[in-house]
Amino acid sequence: MVEWLSTVFTGQTLAFIGIFLSVGLCGIGSAKGVGIVGEAGAGLMTEDPAKFPQILVLQIIPSTNGIYGFVAAMIAMVKIDVFNGVTPLDFGEGALVLAACLPIAFVGFLAAIAQARVVAGMVSVIAKRPEEMAKGIMVAAMVEFFPIIALLVSVMMIVSLPF
Repeated sequence: MVEWLSTVFTGQTLAFIGIFLSVGLCGIGSAKGVGIVGEAGAGLMTEDPAKFPQILVLQIIPSTNGIYGFVAAMIAMVKIDVFNGVTPLDFGEGALVLAACLPIAFVGFLAAIAQARVVAGMVSVIAKRPEEMAKGIMVAAMVEFFPIIALLVSVMMIVSLPF
């Protein structure tokens, strides 16, 4: 099975799949999350346009996961020397890069959507009690902890690769 896979996928291909998943899934999750918060915020802004700055701050929160995916992807690209011509990777090395990108890819995707749901709930709180915004940010920050851990794991895996 591995022999067949190694004829279809090169090490570079596997590494680029990992990089794509890191940026792609985190970006999709963040875009979905920002949209969810934007929808909730739009309703509030029709009632009270002065709340736009608060909604904008809340809407930024799920976008951090896309940034985390981008950071992991950049570190992986530096590791495989993309900017000086890709370092030849065998199948196993490419698989290691792919595996190293997976923690932030999946956690970033799911956490962005979870954060958006939390923040969208806080939009209704801010509608009635704008002074509670700091609490809303703290609640959303609790979800942020997990993609930060996933980013750290991905980065540590990437930089510790033996090539």
